[in-house]
Amino acid sequence: MNLDEALKARKSVRAFRPDPVPLDLAREILELARLSPSGTNIQPWKVHIVAGETRRRLEEEVLAHRETRPADANAEFPRTSKRKEPYTTRMRTLGKAMYGLLGIPKGDEAANWHQWGRNYRFFDAPVGLIFTIDKDLDAMSFLDIGIFMQSIMLAAKSRGLDTCSQGAWNNFWTVTRRVLNVPGDEYIVCGMSLGYADETQAVNTLIAEREPLESFATFHGFA
Repeated sequence: MNLDEALKARKSVRAFRPDPVPLDLAREILELARLSPSGTNIQPWKVHIVAGETRRRLEEEVLAHRETRPADANAEFPRTSKRKEPYTTRMRTLGKAMYGLLGIPKGDEAANWHQWGRNYRFFDAPVGLIFTIDKDLDAMSFLDIGIFMQSIMLAAKSRGLDTCSQGAWNNFWTVTRRVLNVPGDEYIVCGMSLGYADETQAVNTLIAEREPLESFATFHGFA
């Protein structure tokens, strides 16, 4: 699969088969991703790759924490729940389509809670990734993390694997920090699921809409 094909084929997958991802293949993907560009080549990304018993323990402890406590205060990665248009509509359009495919009606809080909890099972993917960054770096380094993650997603897709990047892992960072021994001077930014898509699941038919070029690009100086 060439780059154009990988870009067009990549999508967020929310149901995975249990087939294991070999360590050599995970390493191959990360070897490519480490070539990603970064501001002044500081390469700020750090990633914990979890599988097997470690992944099971992380999922189990985060889900147990989630049932008894609200999301951790002072989220590691600065985020906002306030969005203006057109971002609110885009987010709601995706949510409506996804929950429709899952058969979860609006207002069903129990079903919504259960589905949101699947984030903390990495949607049953055999491999999970948790991304961290030193706290003393500035906002530009968070852009570098995004570039690194995109490289992982495209390298994975070109090898027949799928992914889902997950901001949800930022919500219960205290447990993740403890289980993975993440140093206190690093932010836990987000997570990612990695594995083979379960194409029998309706949720994986979801293709998020993309805006046309004219809606976001302004060209200057072209003849």
